[in-house]
Amino acid sequence: LAALILSRSWRIREDPLAHLQEHSLEVQLPFIQYFKDTFKIVPIQMLDTRLETCLEVGRAVAEAIKERRGQRAEGRGEDEEKSAIHDVLIVASSDMSHYEPAAAAKEKDFKAIEQILNLDAEGLSRVVREHGITMCGYGPAAAMLAANKALGAAKAELIKYTNSGE
Repeated sequence: LAALILSRSWRIREDPLAHLQEHSLEVQLPFIQYFKDTFKIVPIQMLDTRLETCLEVGRAVAEAIKERRGQRAEGRGEDEEKSAIHDVLIVASSDMSHYEPAAAAKEKDFKAIEQILNLDAEGLSRVVREHGITMCGYGPAAAMLAANKALGAAKAELIKYTNSGE
């Protein structure tokens, strides 16, 4: 899957040092481990969070997943083919607003959360800029939204919200 993603965009390149100072994987792994005992990951670190980059990364991820699903489904029965459709989980993590009182953080955060629930990568990027939301992982979240939308996602669900002010 990593090779397929790399082949889909000139903006994506292999860099073994990219995660050296980044902590998002240590935040994501416990959640992934909760759902799966055995798994492989393709970590993607985003330095460039311009909207065009986020959309391109999302497109590249979606195209790679579609191709991988096609490869894995070849020669399988119908039940095996259906299970291959759900063998990839796209995870993006982010802190939301930083250094804000709880009420102000909640107001800003829900502007971003609304866009996430609408699967709107462009809207997320726009409200983060317009409202000065200090959401550090909005680029990966936008890329994740673009990928999921390209893969046919029709809805998102908010499981829980909290902030450091609480």
